[in-house]
Amino acid sequence: MKKIFNYIIALTLTGTVLACEDTLEIEDPNQVSVETYWGTEAEALAGVNAVYGAFYRNGTYARWLHMYLNPRSDDGFASTGWGELRSTIDFTQLDFNFEGTRNIWDHHYRAIYRANQVITNVPNIQMDETLKQRYIAEAKFLRALHYFNLVSLFRSVPLVLDPSRLTDLPFQVTEQETWTQIERDLTEAAPNLPAKYDLENLGRATRGAAYALLGKAHLQQREYQQALDAFAWLVDGDGSRLGLSGNDLYDLVPNYRDNFLHTTENNRESVFEVQFLALQSTTDEDAPTSNLGNQRGPFFGPGRRNQGDPQAGFNDFQMHRWVIDEFMQERTTSNAVDPRLYATAIFNGNPGTFYGRTFDQLVPDNLMQAAWYRKYLNDYHRVDETFEGPINFRVIRYADVLLMYAECLNALNRTAEAYPHVDRVRQRAGLAPLSTARPGLSQQAFMEQLEHERITELTGESTRWLDLLRWGYLDDPARVNELEARDPEFNNFDIPRDKWLPIPQSEIDINPNLNQNF
Repeated sequence: MKKIFNYIIALTLTGTVLACEDTLEIEDPNQVSVETYWGTEAEALAGVNAVYGAFYRNGTYARWLHMYLNPRSDDGFASTGWGELRSTIDFTQLDFNFEGTRNIWDHHYRAIYRANQVITNVPNIQMDETLKQRYIAEAKFLRALHYFNLVSLFRSVPLVLDPSRLTDLPFQVTEQETWTQIERDLTEAAPNLPAKYDLENLGRATRGAAYALLGKAHLQQREYQQALDAFAWLVDGDGSRLGLSGNDLYDLVPNYRDNFLHTTENNRESVFEVQFLALQSTTDEDAPTSNLGNQRGPFFGPGRRNQGDPQAGFNDFQMHRWVIDEFMQERTTSNAVDPRLYATAIFNGNPGTFYGRTFDQLVPDNLMQAAWYRKYLNDYHRVDETFEGPINFRVIRYADVLLMYAECLNALNRTAEAYPHVDRVRQRAGLAPLSTARPGLSQQAFMEQLEHERITELTGESTRWLDLLRWGYLDDPARVNELEARDPEFNNFDIPRDKWLPIPQSEIDINPNLNQNF
């Protein structure tokens, strides 16, 4: 299988050098420039591949994004000795240039810059028209995805839709303007994206991915009918009838844990995932030795028990025990523990082995009551964690779509119609259908149940912060108090200050048109 690792790195070069005197300009024939680059179908392909290449930077899906969307929520907390990182997670941040926040801003805009180059320049290339439209659609999907993350984390951001120049000083726009552009990009992209790819192109944006992200964008704005309409393509529309041999294109895989292993990637439950590769590297920037691995593992893994043990992780984050209690509220129809718990958490009740060791062999005595996020850890095939993890990150998977679809139906007073979609998720875990266990719930009670279902299905998958934001927990002091009861870090949470990330101070220093988020 060929993953998308062949991306270009020369789109920002000037193509001009000075020699001897400043009156002599010599064009370097070996240097690629923007002005000379965009001329062939091969260059169009390399250009769109460069947008995917931004996924491997620290500020996107390789590293920091997971930390800001997982332990910063109420299901985890900072256990790190790195003071700046701890203050970012526990809402006491004073350094607005902390590398995590700065990387998220910088690397998302790097991806947007590359996407803008494709969208602007590929239409002028003489090439196969269908392929041209697909490349443009891929770039629009990727631009929308990066703006989705930016508006969800920073709120008011510059909306840059053309290739930027060094002298640009863009203004911020309103949240609504950014959401509107995200919706436009995805609506325009979807018809020109294929429903599926051959093995050589797995990992590229599909029509289903565009509709799923469009649904998420509408749902984050509580636009339930528009979200429902977008999700419908995957759930009971054309997308559910485009599979092979009569099977649906999307479905839940039988084994829940297969969604978090490198051996079962790009399966039928995956709507869109970032392709990672365990490649030893010497740099994390754009170069032939660039790191193409998932760097999440070392930060999320537990620390070593003894000094000589392999390094399972840095113990930077732990999971709150209340999450485990949430799983324990209900047993399977065979009276067993919900199997998703063992895929979700490393804790003293998990009978598995981790990095070739039992829990007691792995964890220091003073951490026997601690718990860690297990998803995307390499504990099942390695004895340690490195920055070159091979596990693809599933940005959107079908179980999430089903639960969001049910949330839309319930919000539209169609609660009875929402039950079957929750039932599919529960029954895969061996639980009784909700329609049997808790029939006839009111709209409010069903929503409370959905909150529980999303905890047990999606904890550790970078969805919780978005859920809290959408459900209004981060707007209401009374609801912040609910979060504090589960996570004492929220005692530090100040709504106008902490609901949104601070724009890096280095950006504000060089651009007088930017205003801080509080």
